[in-house]
Amino acid sequence: MSGYRKLSRTASQRKALLRSQVTQLLYHGKIVTTEAKAKEVSKIAEGLIALAVKEKDNFETVTVTCKVPEKDASGKRVKEVVDGKKVTKYQEVQKEIKKDLPSRLHARRKMYKVFYPVTEVPTEGKGRKKGTKKIDMAEKMFTEIAPKYVNRNGGYTRIIKIAQRPGDGAMKVLLELV
Repeated sequence: MSGYRKLSRTASQRKALLRSQVTQLLYHGKIVTTEAKAKEVSKIAEGLIALAVKEKDNFETVTVTCKVPEKDASGKRVKEVVDGKKVTKYQEVQKEIKKDLPSRLHARRKMYKVFYPVTEVPTEGKGRKKGTKKIDMAEKMFTEIAPKYVNRNGGYTRIIKIAQRPGDGAMKVLLELV
């Protein structure tokens, strides 16, 4: 007996389907799907959330010095002439960055194996690239989702039965984060 549902798909199709649904569940907080798919997605999502909860505070803050180009009032880079060439003028700035410890970095990379890239599109600019931004799902897991479940030992998702699908009679369910 296998340890997972095959969902009447080849291995690559099944993996793509589950990755997509896990990504959408953790991005939106809930999805509507069939009962069999929901049970498989729930397994994967709960594992990822448990991983994020475990590695949530496993980083160190480091101060680094970096060069940033100077900009004028209109937002353009300030240029200066050096040896007859125009060169951008830089200033040094101190920045604090989060540096993952090895176990958190490993967890982040495990998450990237599951998540598809998510691009957020503003409502007023549909169909345009301007204003879109890429969402880092692993970072969202560590900063938004994991803090909600720190005091909870598993059971991060809930399956609520909705109705049977008219076409084939499959049970439709709402899979949501608790």
